[in-house]
Amino acid sequence: MKVVPSPYAALLARTPLTQHEVQVDGVPASWWEYGEAGDGPTLLFVHGFRGDHHGLEPVIAYLPGVHIIAPDLPGFGLSAPLPGEHSIDGYAAWVAAFARELGLDDSTIVLGHSFGTIVVAAALAAGLPASRAILVNPIAAPALSGPNALGTRLASLYYRVGGALPEGVGGALLKNRAVVRGSSIVLAKTKEPALRRWIHNQHDRYFSGYANRRVVLEAFEASVTHDITEYASQLHLPVHLVAAEHDDITFVKDVEALQRMLPDATLTVIPSVGHLVHYETPEAAAREIARFAGVPVP
Repeated sequence: MKVVPSPYAALLARTPLTQHEVQVDGVPASWWEYGEAGDGPTLLFVHGFRGDHHGLEPVIAYLPGVHIIAPDLPGFGLSAPLPGEHSIDGYAAWVAAFARELGLDDSTIVLGHSFGTIVVAAALAAGLPASRAILVNPIAAPALSGPNALGTRLASLYYRVGGALPEGVGGALLKNRAVVRGSSIVLAKTKEPALRRWIHNQHDRYFSGYANRRVVLEAFEASVTHDITEYASQLHLPVHLVAAEHDDITFVKDVEALQRMLPDATLTVIPSVGHLVHYETPEAAAREIARFAGVPVP
């Protein structure tokens, strides 16, 4: 597959990167370490649906000198699937077990993007130790009531059909490059041709990098049947919400409502961008992260 060079590659190259393998409750997992542990906090990054750690690298590129740990969630990227269901509870329990395995304590700052914001919220509500949380493109309401509710319903139909067909045919449908490209075109808001080409290439390369059909079907179901509001009253740590003006998944008004539900929350809305904050405006996202985490502003 053709590789479009990343516009953020030179910035990311400033940060030391190490790949690691670990067994989490007997399941092999891969994780990436950016920077080195030092006097500042460690940040744990949790990626979104159908992605892997690569998706958050543009943001990491603008956080030189910050110690960041970014795993591939089970069943995505290079991490093996869970033996049980790939539900929100399953992923939340895995994140907590992963953190324990690495010895992360309550000084850790945890970040989630998109689907990862639900996983992070559920993990924190269940007792994941952390000092602060950052939720980027937070899923603040059911996806079926979001700005692109029709698109979500069509996606639900697509996944149901992909799950009902025989394994070979259904699996091919779920990885169909035309469908992946269509999703990418809808989500990308930038008018810059070079950046759009790179975003589409990222989705081509990583959006179908899941282990098997069961993983993606279960994870999709989890993504559209849960949102952060289920856990809001249990999140007593400081939370920073980084929303997007033109997010196709969640209205800004719903993120504002979520902020009011949370015991201790702040909110920034990044203008002129949609659900791909991590690709289109990573510098703005990194500034929000750095300010809230108390690390040097890039």
